[in-house]
Amino acid sequence: MALILGKEYCKVDSNGRFKFPIALKRQLETEDGRFVIRQSNYAECLELWTYASFREEVEKLQSHLNPYRREDRELLRKLTEGNIIELDTNDRLLVPAEQKHVIAKAKEIVLQSTGKFIELWDREAYDKMNSSSTDFAALAESLLGRETPVESEDK
Repeated sequence: MALILGKEYCKVDSNGRFKFPIALKRQLETEDGRFVIRQSNYAECLELWTYASFREEVEKLQSHLNPYRREDRELLRKLTEGNIIELDTNDRLLVPAEQKHVIAKAKEIVLQSTGKFIELWDREAYDKMNSSSTDFAALAESLLGRETPVESEDK
């Protein structure tokens, strides 16, 4: 699975096409140019996965969910809902019609890496989300912070 890092701003045309930034493309040189795009369940954005990473994610889900339990099947269906898209010869991606509503009014989008996948935001929605009053230092401390162990005096 590729590690994807970076934030890029892109112009989007009226058809929902945008040029995939070279800085991100270079990180995916070993990939085959196929992506899976789906609407996020957690934010008003789209998620852009490499096909290989999405496949790994689905295999992990399938190993934890029972297809004979209704709730598991519904969750799997929701989490795998997406479309395969490919880079064209000009390194552009086309957002599928059923997902365009997320960026319908956008003239500019933001591609924000999360490490595993890329979030695709309408620029205005991204700026609003990014300027929220969330105290990220406190959030990181509560979720990731640990007490520092007391160092031994025997050193």
